[in-house]
Amino acid sequence: MLNSKYSKVLTAILIIAILVIIGLLIFVGIDLYKAYKTDADADDFDSQFNGFIENAAISDNMLDDPNISIDNNSQATTNEIGDPNISVNTNTSSGGSSGSSGSKQLTYKGYKVLGRIEIPKINIKYYLLEEYSPKALETSVVVIYGPGPNKVGNTVIAGHNYRNGTFFSNNKKLEDGDKIYITDLEGKKVTYEITKHYVTDENDFSYATRETNGKRAISLTTCTDDSKNRLIIWAEEV
Repeated sequence: MLNSKYSKVLTAILIIAILVIIGLLIFVGIDLYKAYKTDADADDFDSQFNGFIENAAISDNMLDDPNISIDNNSQATTNEIGDPNISVNTNTSSGGSSGSSGSKQLTYKGYKVLGRIEIPKINIKYYLLEEYSPKALETSVVVIYGPGPNKVGNTVIAGHNYRNGTFFSNNKKLEDGDKIYITDLEGKKVTYEITKHYVTDENDFSYATRETNGKRAISLTTCTDDSKNRLIIWAEEV
């Protein structure tokens, strides 16, 4: 009788253990799939990003050419690629402040793109989003402060630290001297070199307002592994 009860208890424990293991495998599998999908989506968008900046360069050349006339009343159109994740706004206005008098917009999964960041040391390439929101941070890395990609001053870029290794999860592996590359929508690719990395508390925002002495600079921010503090990385144009 006692052996029968003991056997039932062991069987129940075994079943529970098996269910826990299956649950963990499913959880890990979902996490790995999310990582794969995130990086695959970014890679798929690469040709579209490159096509956008190439088309922007062609448009700027056309605007600078006195032999070419462009209708300033043109309406917004979608790009030739036809991808639902990317749209180009070609409305023109006389108040443009950049090299082109037209305003162009590139979007990734519904969010406005400002550029692309690449960090070879940790093998990442993501698109810089303009909107700062929880959903945007789940989509890519986000510009949260400063003048913008490759502009003079300090541009702050935030990214999540996930267990699956996406976004800024591996920033802790970066060291002083490592390179970061930022490509803006004008097609300019600027090399930045890491000059400082440290951990601070979540209320410290001094890294964002730091003086850059007229140089282009970026600061990367992400949570530490325990989510209690912030890992900050400074980098300046080489």
